[in-house]
Amino acid sequence: MAIGIIATGGTFDKEYNELNGELFFKETHLPEMLRLGRSKLDIKIDTLMMIDSLVMTDDDRERILKHCEQLKTDQIVITHGTDTMEITADFLGKKNIKKTIVLTGAMIPYKFGSSDGLFNLGSALAFSQVLPHGVYIAMNGLYFHWDNVRKNKGLGLFETVK
Repeated sequence: MAIGIIATGGTFDKEYNELNGELFFKETHLPEMLRLGRSKLDIKIDTLMMIDSLVMTDDDRERILKHCEQLKTDQIVITHGTDTMEITADFLGKKNIKKTIVLTGAMIPYKFGSSDGLFNLGSALAFSQVLPHGVYIAMNGLYFHWDNVRKNKGLGLFETVK
């Protein structure tokens, strides 16, 4: 059974405009990242939206939920901006979906060359195959349950709340 990947944007997929210094979205980098990682997994990528998570609304989260429910797989990875990742994980976790859903992202855009995104993507794909049904966040080689995680903005990493 294929693993579904839902791209929603976030730092993971941002590009840098060298002329004006702004970050912007063009298209997901997931196919290139999977090629570079030499992935042999059966994967189906859906680009649902390309937005910064700071502007994500509950309507956007509802779209993500519906897409997760409609996918014909029990293993889902969602690429997401880190600023509100735990809010989306909480939203999805409370719905008690009978699938394994792993949210991941990056602190540094993939196109910068020094991104943590490739490692985080690989970890999320591995966790999606071995964790029981539920909603998780995977960052920096660790996974966290949806109801026990926060982003420590001072340290720039995710940590257990309790």
